Amino acid sequence: MSLPQHPLVTADRGDAGRRIDVVLRRHLRGADAVSRTRLQRWIAEGRVTLNGATILRPSRRAAYGDRLEVARPSRRPRLRVVAERAGCDLLRVLYEDEDLLVLDKPAGVVVHPTYRHPTGTLMNALLWYARRWPTGCRPALAGRLDKDTSGVLLVAKHRAALAALQRLTSRGAAQKDYLAVAYGVTPVRGTIDAPLAPDPGDRRRTTPSAAGAPSLTTFERLARTASGVGLSVLKCRLGSGRRHQIRAHLAARGWPIVGDRVYGDARWQAVTNPALAAALREFPRQALHAWRMSFGHPASGRLVEIAANVPADIVGLLAAVGLPSDIPALLMQSRAPLIRQPAFSSRP
Repeated sequence: MSLPQHPLVTADRGDAGRRIDVVLRRHLRGADAVSRTRLQRWIAEGRVTLNGATILRPSRRAAYGDRLEVARPSRRPRLRVVAERAGCDLLRVLYEDEDLLVLDKPAGVVVHPTYRHPTGTLMNALLWYARRWPTGCRPALAGRLDKDTSGVLLVAKHRAALAALQRLTSRGAAQKDYLAVAYGVTPVRGTIDAPLAPDPGDRRRTTPSAAGAPSLTTFERLARTASGVGLSVLKCRLGSGRRHQIRAHLAARGWPIVGDRVYGDARWQAVTNPALAAALREFPRQALHAWRMSFGHPASGRLVEIAANVPADIVGLLAAVGLPSDIPALLMQSRAPLIRQPAFSSRP
């Protein structure tokens, strides 16, 4: 069934005392593409009213007779993704077989077309690259990276491989490690366990929220400098795959990533060394790199472990701020399980 633009739900006796997102999911269960996660996002965006008043918390409880109205976002026509030969120089292939492809994505490249970036993306180039693949094969992203994040990106070549990789991810059987350069001196290792939800005040951001989706990031400090504002080089491992997860988690703990224009702040202004301040100010993107991925192969089950070299811009940043240049060696040595620390609470 197709969902109306402004669906209206009246809570019955069975809804009394239940969460608003659960009530809406129950009444709209037959509607196209209305998951509980999507309803939670609409609530956080202020698209749901309770008896005429806007609510922002999916955990709000309903009472018998409550009237709930959803202002559903307007649907856009489906975006057609076309093959483009021009972008094939963006495809840095780290590994390829008949089931999957692993790329080293450069920074500054959009992964998948959007209405703001309909062409010139990695997926446009992948479709051209795949034009001679066997019948039934078509590239499908088994993960995403932000435009200004570099590193390992996994692509399935057919539906069965994609489904197998998604099952591995959902079970936590696939691991992905990132390298981040952040402001502040962090603990040696720790865990950030903070649910994330869309920021109702800024749609570009996600923010810690008790009503958000469970999100877990573990980290280990590889190097640090206490001079100036302090900097830490971190290896971060995802326990979940939320939008902007590492960027939002580190910023919430007071350790924003260098160069992050969305979650960061101008801490370089507190640096008294002009050369160091300039290196931090002028770094053109968030200093975040998807370094390594390991997973069981969807066909054979054998362990696949692939790493992407730390890019030159991050190596140059490390050198400019006086951090160790042998970060790749430190990453390889850092294989011990990360120790769980007390969870971070988003409540003040």
